[in-house]
Amino acid sequence: MEPRTIARLLALGRVAIGAALIAVPGRVAAAWVGEASERPGTQIALASVGARDVAMGLGAAWAVGRKDGEKPWLLASAGADLVDLVATLRHRDVLTRNALIGVGALAGGAAAVELWLSSELG
Repeated sequence: MEPRTIARLLALGRVAIGAALIAVPGRVAAAWVGEASERPGTQIALASVGARDVAMGLGAAWAVGRKDGEKPWLLASAGADLVDLVATLRHRDVLTRNALIGVGALAGGAAAVELWLSSELG
């Protein structure tokens, strides 16, 4: 698969996850943060993370489609994913093993691919 296609799919996946976090934050994040996902304060933060992901995903998809300026969007996305990963690892004592594995795979994997793509497309 071409790097540009991978970048577009990753960006659109970020938009989908972000939109879901905005629409139903508690349901989407329950596997990540457990019972805390049902608290109003947590849902506010999750919706904000969702808005971040929608904005970054749309920006990255737009830049990839233009075939110009992808690198800053990919690096910003990788940075956000690394923060998600580090924050999850920092609070691993209150999370389930599945949450750690899932976020490790999703956020860590996405960050690695985004960093690779930034060197391929930038």
